[in-house]
Amino acid sequence: MFSNWLKTTRSWYLNNYELLIGILASILVFRKPGTIAIILFIVSHLLIARSFKFSKNSFWKIGLIALPFLLDVLFLWNNVELSEGFKHMEKRMSMLLFPVVLIGSPIKINFKKVLTYYSILFTCLLVVLLIRFLIIEPELVSKYLKGIHLWEMGYSFANSTGVHAPALNLHVAFLVVVNTYLAIRYLIESSWKILNYRTLLFLISVFLLLIINTRLAVANAFIGIFLVLFLELFKKVSRKKLVTVTASTLAVLILMVFAFAKAFPYITKKYTTVTFAHMDKVGKLDDFENPEGEVFNSFVTRVSIWKTAWERAQQDIWIGVGAADGKDELNQAYLDTNQQFLAKYKFPTHNQYLDFLLKFGLLGLLAVLLYVLNILWLGWRLQHSVVLFFFVLFFTSNLTDDFLIRYDGITFSALWISIFSALFIKNDCSTSQSIEKSS
Repeated sequence: MFSNWLKTTRSWYLNNYELLIGILASILVFRKPGTIAIILFIVSHLLIARSFKFSKNSFWKIGLIALPFLLDVLFLWNNVELSEGFKHMEKRMSMLLFPVVLIGSPIKINFKKVLTYYSILFTCLLVVLLIRFLIIEPELVSKYLKGIHLWEMGYSFANSTGVHAPALNLHVAFLVVVNTYLAIRYLIESSWKILNYRTLLFLISVFLLLIINTRLAVANAFIGIFLVLFLELFKKVSRKKLVTVTASTLAVLILMVFAFAKAFPYITKKYTTVTFAHMDKVGKLDDFENPEGEVFNSFVTRVSIWKTAWERAQQDIWIGVGAADGKDELNQAYLDTNQQFLAKYKFPTHNQYLDFLLKFGLLGLLAVLLYVLNILWLGWRLQHSVVLFFFVLFFTSNLTDDFLIRYDGITFSALWISIFSALFIKNDCSTSQSIEKSS
C-alpha cells in the first residue's frame, strides 16, 4: 500500500518538477513563504528523488555557487562573536543546498517550462498584490495620480509586500526579460494565440517595473529586452524581420515610458537632475541643511558610502573585519570621519564588491567576482540569452547594492545559478544518467 503511494507520489513529483521549481522561484522574494517553500522543496526532493550523482564538474559548480557560504565558514574565527558569524552562515546556507539538490539530482530540467510557470505565477501574484495595495492605500494612490510624492508609491508598494523596493525590482526586471524571451520564442514558432497572452504578460510586467521604478532595475530590464531580442532573433529570422520586431518593441517601450512620464512628470526629473545632483558634496553630506530630504536616496550618498568603505577596507585588506562585524566597522568609520548623517542611519556599503572586500579582505573580493563571473561563463557556454542577461542584472545590481547580504538576493541568485549549472551539467551528461519522466 505504502509502496504504491510512494511510487504514485514520485511519478507526480517527476512530472511536475518544473512546476514546483516555478512556484518556488515565484514566491522566493517574499521571506517567510519563500523560506517555507525552500524547506518543503529540499525535503521533498530528498525523500522522493533519493539518489544523487556528482561528477568532478558538478563539485566545481557547487563550490562556485557556495563560495559566499564557504567564506563564512573559512573566516568564522574572524568575528568578534561566533554566534553572529553562525547567523551569517545560516543566512547563506541556501547557496550550498540549492546547488547540491539541483545539480546533484539526476532529474533533468526543462528550462522553458520552468520559465513559463515562473513568469505566469509571478506576474499574476504581483498583479494581485498591486490590486490589494490600491485597495488598502487609496490616499497614497490619489496623491500619486495628482503628481504628489511620486517617488513614494513604488517604495510603499514594495514595502506593503514585505520586500525592499530595489530587491523587488531586481526580481521584476528579471521577470520582464523572461516574459520578453518567451514572447520571442512563440513569435519564432508562429504560435500566435500563445503570443497574444505572452505579450500581455510582458506589458503588465513592464508596467509593474515602472511602478516600483528603481533606476538601475529599469535600465537593466530595457538592456535585457534588446539583448534577448537580438540574440534570439539574429540566427533564426531574416534581417528584415529582426529590424521590424526590434523597431516595434522599441516603439512600444518608448510609448509606454513617454505616457508614464507624461502622467507622472517626476520620473523625468528623477532620471536627470535628481540622480547626479550634488556630486561636489561626496563625503560632506552634513553640509546639507536637510540631508534626509535632499540626498537620502541620491547617488552622492552612495558614493560617500563607497569612499568610506574603501578607506576602511584598506586597513584590513588581507583578512577583512569579519562577516558579522562589517556593518559596525563601517558605521564606526562614519563616526571617525565625522559623517554624522551616514552614522545616524547606519548605511550598509550598497556595493557587494566593497562589502566582501571589507568583510573578508582580498579573498572576499576574488570570491564575489568568481561567483558573478561564473554566471557569464554559464551564459556563454549555454548560449542562452536569459542566462547572459542574469549576469548583466546581477553584476550591475551589486555595484549599487549588496544583494549577497540579503535573503532576497542570496536565494534569488543561488536558485537561478543552480538551475543554469544543472542545465549545463546535464546537457553534458548522457540520458542514461537521468531519471526519465513518465508521460
